[in-house]
Amino acid sequence: MYTRHKCKGTTVSEQLSIKQKIDLHGHTAESVRKLLTSRLAQLPNDVSELTVIHGCHGGTTLLETVRRFKHYRIERKIIGLNNGETIFVIKPNSKK
Repeated sequence: MYTRHKCKGTTVSEQLSIKQKIDLHGHTAESVRKLLTSRLAQLPNDVSELTVIHGCHGGTTLLETVRRFKHYRIERKIIGLNNGETIFVIKPNSKK
């Protein structure tokens, strides 16, 4: 999705960033893989990031599952300062 701004006779396009979140607390590694596969397949093309909340204090199983997870729509993963979250950057126009 793009928005156009007119400034002094020129047109500038900038991409709007649409972000979604999913909380995986209480899930098993197997249910996380199924849930992420389903969620990524259903994401609209205008979503640019999916923040995955997996936690980190109750063990590392979900953290490792999310960070090793692969899907054709994931361009890259961002591991920020919050060790309980991983951000999936979604490839533009990757929905089949």
